[in-house]
Amino acid sequence: MRLDSFLKLSRIVKRRSQAKELCDDGVVKVNGQPAKPAKEIKPGDVVEIDTISRYLKFRVLQVPDSKNVSKKKAKELVEILEDRKKDIREIIDLL
Repeated sequence: MRLDSFLKLSRIVKRRSQAKELCDDGVVKVNGQPAKPAKEIKPGDVVEIDTISRYLKFRVLQVPDSKNVSKKKAKELVEILEDRKKDIREIIDLL
């Protein structure tokens, strides 16, 4: 499954277009490497999303077979390893 589709189905992001934009901006890494939206995701991959206000790192536990995933099932697709909001000083340092 494509990375951008997975991010949407797992409810990490709301829209696939938003996931594609994050990948195109170089904010998403898979196994430590910058990832394009079409990158194939498989169980065991570690995904990092480092935006200006939030850092999220998770492990892919399973990839859904269908395009429709319930909210409960979406939570079972990933294991959150780190999730933190950046404080204002970190944001200012980036600017």
